[in-house]
Amino acid sequence: MDATTVIGEYLKLGLRFDRIEEGYVDSFTGDPALRAAVADEPAPDPAELARQADRLIGEVAAVDSSGGLEAQRADYLTAHLRALACAGRKFAGEDVGFVDEVREYFDVEIRKGDPDTYREAHRKLDEAIGGSGPLAERMQAHRTSEEIPPERLEECIHAFSSALRDRVRAEYPLPDSETITYEIVTDKPWSGFNYYEGDYRSTVAVNADLKQQMSNLPRLVAHESYPGHHTEHCRKELGLVAGRNQTEQTIFLVNTPQCLMAEGLADLALYAAIGDGASEATGGHAGWGPWAAEIYADLGLRFDGERAAAVSEAAAALADVRQDAALMLHDEHRDVDDVVAFLQRWQLTSEARARQSMKFLSSPLWRAYTSTYVEGYRLLRGWLDARPADVSLTDRFGRLLDEPLVPSALRAA
Repeated sequence: MDATTVIGEYLKLGLRFDRIEEGYVDSFTGDPALRAAVADEPAPDPAELARQADRLIGEVAAVDSSGGLEAQRADYLTAHLRALACAGRKFAGEDVGFVDEVREYFDVEIRKGDPDTYREAHRKLDEAIGGSGPLAERMQAHRTSEEIPPERLEECIHAFSSALRDRVRAEYPLPDSETITYEIVTDKPWSGFNYYEGDYRSTVAVNADLKQQMSNLPRLVAHESYPGHHTEHCRKELGLVAGRNQTEQTIFLVNTPQCLMAEGLADLALYAAIGDGASEATGGHAGWGPWAAEIYADLGLRFDGERAAAVSEAAAALADVRQDAALMLHDEHRDVDDVVAFLQRWQLTSEARARQSMKFLSSPLWRAYTSTYVEGYRLLRGWLDARPADVSLTDRFGRLLDEPLVPSALRAA
């Protein structure tokens, strides 16, 4: 096979997985005729799809060795085919351990976090929130005090989107035609979701069931839109697909390394655009708390940005709790009520919110996905902060937006 044929086979293989599990293809902006051809095929056999993925790994290696694919593209395709091979085996009924599943899907090794780290996070939260009484109750009161009135949610979303869009487009140019449509939804296992439609357009859905909080909304909009998922899709469509004919970038597949890279990038989007208050590290940005407070003030809403930033920084050390819960559920096979109690204890959350999290952790399609946030943030933040002294945060983050990187490439760097 030549490179074009290999990539065409990769795209068809990815589209076949969507026939096994609807939603496995998060987005496809390639040739509609290719999707139609796959839709007309006989129902796919998962075990055969796994074998196809394994065969294509060999074909990629052969094309790479002959000079038909540059190394970065070959590494990208190999990592994604490895993920699809694992998915095919799982769909075929093979018993794949949870840690192995995450490794094959996302190109990372996972392990449980340290309770001492969580205790220290609780201590810092205690200081940031102040007051007296049980910390969990004070956290609940703090979260409740930050809930955005439902009738103001859409207005707040557009305010942050507009502010971020102006800033991001100045640093990472986007086509004039790029646009986002926002929708308020309910009954979803996530807080927000980007549906990329191609041609530099996205629909971003925000879940109103989760009582969106003032301190979280700027991060959510940055994550889904500017400079997060929407911006990454647009930059890769412009630079890699239109500019360099890397058509493998026209498909975005769930449970592959591109998800870990994308979620890590998106979780760092607000940091890259606004900063965290450490001016030396973030190129002079004052930090997201005071910036958000100004936007809320323009809307007539009071928001203590300094306090919110302190709470957010302390709570960030609890990110591993979600992954611990997934390991307890799927690796240790613990009772659901035990996992809910674990989430309540360390995330200082209500039973209702913990059980909402369990919907995501229990989903057959999404159960491993929590690791994309935990490990994605850890890996990409470390890579951003380890940049050479003469490389700005803006430039380093731009590589994540523009290049087909995989986790192993960042670790090697």
